[in-house]
Amino acid sequence: CPICEYACTTSGGLKSHLLIHTREKPFKCSLCEYACITSSSLKTHLLTHTGEKPFKCMLCEYACTNSSNIKTHLMTHTGEKPFKCTICENAYIRSTDLKTHMLIHTREKPFKCSLCEYACITSSSLKTHLLTHTGEKPFKCTICE
Repeated sequence: CPICEYACTTSGGLKSHLLIHTREKPFKCSLCEYACITSSSLKTHLLTHTGEKPFKCMLCEYACTNSSNIKTHLMTHTGEKPFKCTICENAYIRSTDLKTHMLIHTREKPFKCSLCEYACITSSSLKTHLLTHTGEKPFKCTICE
């Protein structure tokens, strides 16, 4: 790649890679606004419209639209956690979970409230915090209501 250090064995692979730099997404869904870099990603996306989940777990009822998700899911049965923290004993199935965990050690809080000084590690925590400003209480008791 003339822009970064990426190298591959096929011209098609390089052509697909270059789309990352141009931010071009030539494969567009005809049913919604989704667009992507590869035809295989579009094919997987289309399954969200049909509800089809061709990748099924042999050990439980779990099913999903792509092979990487089923591989990750299978680790819940084996107990395998390949992403290990170098600072403490924690380990995770997904690299993204380890990345989020590492923010605890660095004390970095990348999600910041635009209405006050609040900052946190996860987007879900910020989303919950924002409810304190709106007064919205989306979880209602089914017994009291």
